[in-house]
Amino acid sequence: MPQTSSPFWQGEDSGLKSYRLTVFDALPHTGMPDHIAGFSEFERTLGRLVSAGIIEDGTKLWWDIHPSVRFPTLEMRLADVCTRVDDTVTIAALYQSLLGALFRLRLRNQRWRLYPPMLVRENRWRAQRYGVEGSLIDFGKGELVAYATLVEELIDFARESAVELGCLPEVEQAREILRRGTSADRQRRVLAAALDKGADRTEAMRAVVDDLIAETVAGV
Repeated sequence: MPQTSSPFWQGEDSGLKSYRLTVFDALPHTGMPDHIAGFSEFERTLGRLVSAGIIEDGTKLWWDIHPSVRFPTLEMRLADVCTRVDDTVTIAALYQSLLGALFRLRLRNQRWRLYPPMLVRENRWRAQRYGVEGSLIDFGKGELVAYATLVEELIDFARESAVELGCLPEVEQAREILRRGTSADRQRRVLAAALDKGADRTEAMRAVVDDLIAETVAGV
């Protein structure tokens, strides 16, 4: 479920729903990590970076997903910051429920297929570019599938874990994000509305910032 909220860069529409990823990808220790077979391998990799003086500790790893060195969990850094608290809760609930579903498969001695990183990066790009309005590659089917279908598949896959964790309503709220779009979609709507009312570009961008502030404060 892509959460995008950075369509603009220096006051211009980047053409992406998440320009933050473009900026972030220029930094080291970011993006998709290589396949890591287990936690011990992760610790060895981290240890090499620390002992070589590349990073101070594991908090300097900013991969899209990686084991947290402070908490017993997998940290996810892929999504943009949500401007709505309920969206944040939905993303967190869906993420932990998906991890719970994968953990349940592992307990049942079941495995899942590993796909080439190139294909995963392609879907990452499509999420960054198109947000919930786009589609992703279904690797099993070998075709593009719309988010409306993918969201239902995600909810169904995560359902058992979501019920166990007591967050099924929050997980199902993903349908609402799909319906109204993400913060990036809202920002573009606010900009267009301001321009239609006669605002110049600077005034319209200020309207976007004002709306972001108001939407963020509303959930505090």
